[in-house]
Amino acid sequence: MRWLKENSLALAFLILFVLALAGQAVAGMLDYNDQELALGGEPVSILQYVTSSTFAVDVAENWQSEYLQFFLFIVLTVWLVQKGSPESKKVGQEGLESDEEQQVGRYAHDGSPAWARTGGLRLWLFGNSLALVMGAIFVLSWLAQSVAGLAAYNSERLDDLRDPVGWGAYVTSPEFWNRSLQNWQSELLAVLSMVVLAIYLRQRGSPESKPVGTSHAATGVEN
Repeated sequence: MRWLKENSLALAFLILFVLALAGQAVAGMLDYNDQELALGGEPVSILQYVTSSTFAVDVAENWQSEYLQFFLFIVLTVWLVQKGSPESKKVGQEGLESDEEQQVGRYAHDGSPAWARTGGLRLWLFGNSLALVMGAIFVLSWLAQSVAGLAAYNSERLDDLRDPVGWGAYVTSPEFWNRSLQNWQSELLAVLSMVVLAIYLRQRGSPESKPVGTSHAATGVEN
């Protein structure tokens, strides 16, 4: 029970993710089959659908936009600030901060990760590992979207008796960028809303909010 309590936030989001992904698979299959029947085609099973390029591109295009959002937020908040937002560092604290503030090298303590006590490449990698992993997942999911999207796009072209296109032509096509940008703009708007609304609005007890009685001008203050 203690383990469940200590990891309840991650477990809750994992369960919600699995349920949402399963729901997307079922709803997507029903929609796909409805379109196929309308065109005189054959319906597919749930297994056929979740292993299809149609399902893969829908999942990948959402994943890549989410990880782009996280990557940009992690990197930009190192150097940029927003007065009054708990999502920002305090004004005047922009930058990478000192070794003492970051508790690395000779300022590391007994509980510090091993690589925080080192220097050179290992310290740089560990000190940027969150952004590096988020960026890598974004790139990989972007590539997955491009490959799955190409297969789905060419399938539609063949159904319309048009010639298939290559990967380079697809990733420079309006189809690909329409899929990408409609997700990017929604994710960036969500981050903007969180940064700005958290200046003036509160959620009691949430670490993403300032304490209810804190001044609107207070920056970098969280519950």
